[in-house]
Amino acid sequence: MYTLYVANHNYSSWSLRPWVLLTQLGIPFEEKLTPFGHGTSSSWTAFRAFSPTGKVPCLHDGDIAVWDSLSIAEYLAERHPGVWPTDARARAWARSAAAEMHSGFDALRSHCPMNCGIRMQLGTMPAALMRDLTRLQELWNEGLTLFGGPYLAGAAFTTVDAFFAPVAFRIQSYQLPVDEACRTYAQQLLGLPAMKHWYETALQESWRDPDHEEETLRQGTLLQDLRARLA
Repeated sequence: MYTLYVANHNYSSWSLRPWVLLTQLGIPFEEKLTPFGHGTSSSWTAFRAFSPTGKVPCLHDGDIAVWDSLSIAEYLAERHPGVWPTDARARAWARSAAAEMHSGFDALRSHCPMNCGIRMQLGTMPAALMRDLTRLQELWNEGLTLFGGPYLAGAAFTTVDAFFAPVAFRIQSYQLPVDEACRTYAQQLLGLPAMKHWYETALQESWRDPDHEEETLRQGTLLQDLRARLA
């Protein structure tokens, strides 16, 4: 059985991607969660115990370690059906869109760090963030139109949806302005059993990482914190 090493459900968008892919596709795995430590060096030291890069996620398959979320998806695709679309055109589009998410959308990441359990009002909408949201809507609408939905590459949930799953949480947490089709798609993702489970466990976490909290609070006004209270 695979072992997937992840960090806090509340914060770790990179961990969510392979976790929701494995869970939604029904591929058995054992989850091992190591919370973020205070400071980058603290997390790096803890994560180095299981990840060559000192980062999450990392998948172990026996004595094989696979790091980086995109690499994990490709490793799984070699062993399980349904990880990518079967149709060649949809598969090419899905791979390109997932790779774009993996390497891009920097403003969306920096201005809207994943924090599942809070609701924020952004202080400003910088031009770079608006460009990312414009491109996001363009990309999502293209996939939904080309392949008929309800998922980005057709009728089935695949890796490309897993890679945009953290964006659904960001839309919810920061009340991001997206069009109706994109909001419906985000709600589709949030309604998946795997996503509901991730969200519920995120709310129950008693850890608070100061770096992540400070990064979030710099973005605007905290409206609501739905997470379990600290003891």
